[in-house]
Parts: sequence; C-alpha cells; structure tokens
Amino acid sequence: MSSALRPKRLLLVGGGHAQLFVLEALARVRVPGIMVSLVTPDVFQTYSGMVPGWMAGHYALRDCQIDLRPLARAAGVDLVIDTLARLDGDARCVQLASGRRLGYDLLSLAVGSETDTSWLELLGDRLLAVKPLPDFCAAWPRVLAAALQRPGLRLAVVGGGAAGVELALAARAAFAARQLSAEVSLVSSQQGLLPGRPTSARRYAMRALSRAGAHLHVGPATSVDDGLLLADHTRLKVDCVIAATGARPPAWFAASGLARDASGHILVDACQRSVSHPEVLVAGDASARAEPGLERSGVHAVRAGPILAENLLAILAGRPLTSARPQRRTLYLLSCGSRRAIAMWGNWSLEGRWVWYWKRWIDRRFVRRFTRSDPRPQVAPPRQEQAR
Repeated sequence: MSSALRPKRLLLVGGGHAQLFVLEALARVRVPGIMVSLVTPDVFQTYSGMVPGWMAGHYALRDCQIDLRPLARAAGVDLVIDTLARLDGDARCVQLASGRRLGYDLLSLAVGSETDTSWLELLGDRLLAVKPLPDFCAAWPRVLAAALQRPGLRLAVVGGGAAGVELALAARAAFAARQLSAEVSLVSSQQGLLPGRPTSARRYAMRALSRAGAHLHVGPATSVDDGLLLADHTRLKVDCVIAATGARPPAWFAASGLARDASGHILVDACQRSVSHPEVLVAGDASARAEPGLERSGVHAVRAGPILAENLLAILAGRPLTSARPQRRTLYLLSCGSRRAIAMWGNWSLEGRWVWYWKRWIDRRFVRRFTRSDPRPQVAPPRQEQAR
C-alpha cells in the first residue's frame, strides 16, 4: 500500500497522566483514516498524588489506579503491553523490549522519568526507588510484611523534597496504624526540607515530622555497606532505603536522535513538539522547555495533558496548534500521613485537616474522570482501618 493510501499511524508511548487526556479526546472525537496504538508496561495507570495516602492506609490501591483498557476501547486504540527499548527519531520507529518494531507518523511520549539512585548502589536489595511507580507499589507491601516480622525495622527516606516528606510521613502513619516499633528517618540535602518552598511550609513539614516521630538528618549522604554515611560522618544503619532523589530521563533517550537539554530531557516548544522532530510530541517529566524559572513538576504534567491532546488532533486535522502557557505559580498539596496536609501557593501556605480533605477531593475527582467500568474486585487498603 502506498504511503498516500495507508492510514496515518499515531503511536502513544507511556500511560502517563498527560496521555489520559489523549485517550479521552480520541474517544470524544473520532478521526478518520488513522491507526492508534498505545504502548505501556501496565494496564493500570497509578495516580502518583494518591500513593502516599495508599501507603498510609487511607486508600485501597484500586482507588489510586486508572484502568487503561476501557479507555483504550472507547477511543478505538490498540493497547500494547510492552516497554519501549529504543526510539529512532529519524527512522520514525520504536523497538519494544519484546523485539517488536512499530513505525509511526505521529508520536506522543508520556513516559515519565526514573529515580537517580546511582550514588546509593552499595545498598543493593535494601534500596527501593519511588520510580518506576508500579515497582514501588509492588514492593511497599513487602516492606510492611518485613516490619511485622522484624521489630525495630529501620527505614530511611532519602530526599527532602515534597515526595520525600510525603513518603516519610506516610511510612510513619502505616507503622503507627499497626503499632509497629519501626524507625523512620528522612535524609535531606544540605538545602534542608522543601527547598524553594515558603518558610512557613517548611515549618509545617518540620512540625509534622516531629509529631509523627520521624528523625530528620540534613546534609549530603552516601551509601556504605551497612546503610548511609551522613554529612557529620555518622553511620545510619538501615534495613530499607526509599529513594525520592532527583529524577533522570530513561536511558534510551540518548540514542533517540531527538534534541535534549543538558540533563538529557527532550526539548519541546510551547506546543509540546520536539524542537528537532516536530512529529514527536512530549509531555510530563520526559520533556523540558527552555524557559527560565519553569520547574519540572507532576502538576505541569497533568496540565499539559489537554494541550497535548488538542495538538495531536490539530496535527491530524491540519489545524493550527495551541501553545501551552504553564502557570508560574502552582498550587501544591502535600499530604502529612495522618489525614493532615500542607497547601502551598507562591509564598503562601496553610496546614490542617481541611487541607487533606481538599486534597482528597481533588485527587478522587481526577481518578473518577478517567475511570470507566472496572471488573476488578475491591482490594482492602494496607492497614487495619478500612478505607472510607
């Protein structure tokens, strides 16, 4: 079949938050003459904003997951459960871990990032990275099981950003619910807790850690044979380390041929297109825009979703594209383990139970938006108290 007669091939890689909006748009607007495939390693997309709540026992895991199968069926999308191993931007094709090769005319990437754990490699099987998220969600119940069997289990969370604070507090809440004597430490960089956030928010986080009984260590740490070597040369012995450290792009970006920034993320323009390969659109942690002061954030990944969907449809229809205008100020809601949360907006912050319920409402609304019929049985949450 000649290229003029064959259907256009739209390939979606990754079931990230932004890609959910693409599936929603394709279900709403059927575009004639296209073949669409979605490559993702799992049929479930886990909403990262609810994972600390699941750890703490406030949600069942299914409450945090979106089944991609009904969404794909509604959109007329072929769902391919596989992992991307190589992208050749010049040849317009990808190779999957299974060896299968797929060509495309238009590519949408929402593959997220990986946790950079290179400096923690001496920890071996005691190391648990928060990304990829499915691996973390599979491993956390094993940590709880170990804590039940081994009184005094020592857990450290490395990373003083929002993710590290949430994970440390969620772990403490999970252990407290089971009346376990497990110890939780949070190790931040020399910048301390929540760098770049309001001073009041940092105070709220310190108070929450103190109230929960989590120990805070400030300063760079390195891995040693029995745990972590802290900045003051103290050896922190650990049984498990959760890494919530800096993110890095997938290794296969390097050979893709797509233009990247200094950290290896794919450079995109205001329309989410690769600056070197305009037939490739990228959203979420995988992308970078050359704009000073614009931080990489999961919130931006969600907000890029509608623009990504709109521009994919516009390209297929030959319409002008829409530029994304990320907000310079973004609302952040940080859960504190035991049904309290911190809200941050610019230099303003507040803390309380009402913030947690506000966050819960926002998170559940997002999951419900993309949840269609789900045949799975209800799974009990990982704590003694049942989910609400």
